Amino acid sequence: MAEKLPRKDAASASVPKPERNPALRMMGLPRFKLKLPSRNWLIFWAITGSFTSTLLYDRYHKKRAQRKWCNFVSHLAEEPVPPTMMPRKITIFLAAPPGDGLRPARDHFHEYIKPILVAGGLDWEVIEGRKEGEVRASLAEKVRKLRKRNGEEPSQKPTEESEEKANWDDLLYEVRKKSGVTEWNGVQGDLVLGRHTWKEYIRGLHEGWLSPLDSPRPIESPEVEPQPLPTPSGTPPADSLPTETPSSESASNSSPQTEPPAPDPPPPKPAKATPKPPYITPNDYPSCSTPPSLATSMNPSLPVPLPHLLGFLNTPTRVYRFLTRRRLADSTGHSVAALVIASHSRPYTQTAEFASAIDPDQDFASTNAAPEAAVTQTGEAWEQEAVLKKEEKDWHKSAWEPDKDDESKERPWQERMIIDGRIGQRMSQFELESGAEEEAAKVDAEKRLEDPSLVDRIRKWTGFEKQGKTGWDMGLEGAEDD
Repeated sequence: MAEKLPRKDAASASVPKPERNPALRMMGLPRFKLKLPSRNWLIFWAITGSFTSTLLYDRYHKKRAQRKWCNFVSHLAEEPVPPTMMPRKITIFLAAPPGDGLRPARDHFHEYIKPILVAGGLDWEVIEGRKEGEVRASLAEKVRKLRKRNGEEPSQKPTEESEEKANWDDLLYEVRKKSGVTEWNGVQGDLVLGRHTWKEYIRGLHEGWLSPLDSPRPIESPEVEPQPLPTPSGTPPADSLPTETPSSESASNSSPQTEPPAPDPPPPKPAKATPKPPYITPNDYPSCSTPPSLATSMNPSLPVPLPHLLGFLNTPTRVYRFLTRRRLADSTGHSVAALVIASHSRPYTQTAEFASAIDPDQDFASTNAAPEAAVTQTGEAWEQEAVLKKEEKDWHKSAWEPDKDDESKERPWQERMIIDGRIGQRMSQFELESGAEEEAAKVDAEKRLEDPSLVDRIRKWTGFEKQGKTGWDMGLEGAEDD
């Protein structure tokens, strides 16, 4: 039985088919139909477009924030400096974040801090630490050298090696002094990147100013027993071979066969570079005497946050920080601009710590004792202890694990920060004055008006930039005889 064909509707049969474009038919192109993509494609393009637009928006405002603070300090680079005076030089302290190498700290400095320092015309020196304790040791040694230059003399006679090193370090200083070149007569300043570096910075300041100039625990290099050198043939020398008196039987049965050469001893493993051990511990601060060269105030410092988070489970937080770098650039630029301007600094504050000796299960309704009477002052807390403390939550777990190889090794990242009053009251922090944010936005708006527009930049790039002269004789100057 034949299959019945579907019956065409009269209305559909009367509608003519759209004619194909003659141009497309001549080119051999297929007929394009306008229709929405599938559901999967819509989801893909929505996610990709949202992420890309958010990233481009963030990078655009990040550049604007950096340009705002660079324009705010750019006038300092135009100020002249006397030829007999060194430019202003600051010290930057970098340390590898816990659980990672030194590259994240360097990248953060080059991306967020260096552009503002360059715009302000500043010079800097960097003290880096790849391991825990290196920044502390370098800063303490730097402070001890400053004390020696100021007239303090060590109680022990320095060795030849230390004298040679000190001579090389002070050679440039002496040459500049004889030539009449002086240091910057204004504020210098220190920039500390990260909470872990800040802890070592505080420890290094205390050790450098309160410790003696001589090490109470001299470092003794391990003695290595000299080993005999092998002969060119690879056999040990005759002095190291055992001497035995051959018997008559062994002499008669001896053969001219030679023994195989002994293998060369493996080279000794190089010792791991460890930071110089501290001269004093935080428990020794009260018993240390105040050095005579300690000034009434130190160079102001600027702790800058270093957000660094590791771990696969922290991917959502890391993606959020990746898409909101404009806020980090604005806050970091605000802090670094305060260091570059150096017009205002404030001392760190000190607050009293209180502790309660009240039993939480005690019923004060049945007694006449007041809860305020049991609260006593236990000590004083400095503001430096709480600086950038939120970063400790993001530290890798390896920062809190004990050292299995050396349990007596110092761990300034784990230990609580202890501030001595003689050092704490002499420290200060850079700050911008009130109204600096509005002034920076105003200066940035004025600079943007002076910049060429997009059309002018396109004209310059394509070679159609407006010139002073127009016409065929543009650029032809001088007499006709030339």
